[in-house]
Amino acid sequence: MSTLWHVLGAGSLGTLWATRLARAGLPVRLIVRDTERLHSYEAAGGLTLVEQGQARTYAVPGETPDNPEPIRRLLVACKAYDAESAVARLAPRLASDAELILLQNGLGSQDAVAAQLPQARCISASSTEGAFRDGDWRVVFAGHGYTWLGDVAHPVAPIWLDDLQAAKIPHEWSTDILTRLWRKLALNCAINPLTVLHNCRNGGLQEHHCEVATLCVELTELLQRCGQPSAADNLQQEVERVIQATAANFSSMYQDVANQRRTEISYLLGHACKVAARHQLNLPHLSQLQQRLVAHLHSLGLPSD
Repeated sequence: MSTLWHVLGAGSLGTLWATRLARAGLPVRLIVRDTERLHSYEAAGGLTLVEQGQARTYAVPGETPDNPEPIRRLLVACKAYDAESAVARLAPRLASDAELILLQNGLGSQDAVAAQLPQARCISASSTEGAFRDGDWRVVFAGHGYTWLGDVAHPVAPIWLDDLQAAKIPHEWSTDILTRLWRKLALNCAINPLTVLHNCRNGGLQEHHCEVATLCVELTELLQRCGQPSAADNLQQEVERVIQATAANFSSMYQDVANQRRTEISYLLGHACKVAARHQLNLPHLSQLQQRLVAHLHSLGLPSD
């Protein structure tokens, strides 16, 4: 029998993975924050996946973090700023051979989780799948993408990738996952903050071509200094391609701000600026972008960490 998948975080990607694993007949459990959320979840009857206009609910069993059952495989699908504390709460339940799949945006949270769990295998993931929540315990599959997975410390692929195959989750094992993560971070830094500051969809950035190009030059310099030349290759062309391909979409950071939610700035733009400072690299436009974004978040009463 397949190992039980515990899913931590019922956001868009967590729900998207949990419903597809359940649809494939694989054992899944959803870990929710507390008893109150568990009652809300149970009243909803499960997780609902909306695909091509069709909604289907999957009765994935729910539990709270203090459930005593050991965890061998944990999909960590919460926000980057919640990952470390959420995993710490579950640490006593992790089996000695536990594996964690980390689905966080940006960089920084993965190292923080791995540092507190030296005995566990931590696998990083980078996804281009599009999904959004249109209600509690519901997710709309908005755009088919791809998920790259990899383990910096242990390049051999795990056998449970067969589960992802069965669940029709398009994926690839990457022996250089850091390059993928840095590339995605750079794309996010070039697009997301500007959509917030210019209050526009991704396509609106076509009117701010010079600003985007200037950021891409500095981000390319940062990636090369960090020993990530592959992640730096043709960055501006890809940023422009993404802006065009997702022109009608609102970036995830734009959606967070619009919904008065905390952003992942510290793990995206904040991380890039911190690494630049560590390398004594002067990137004035990137630094100024962070200052503008922090000031904007403060003006809205939102945290900037």
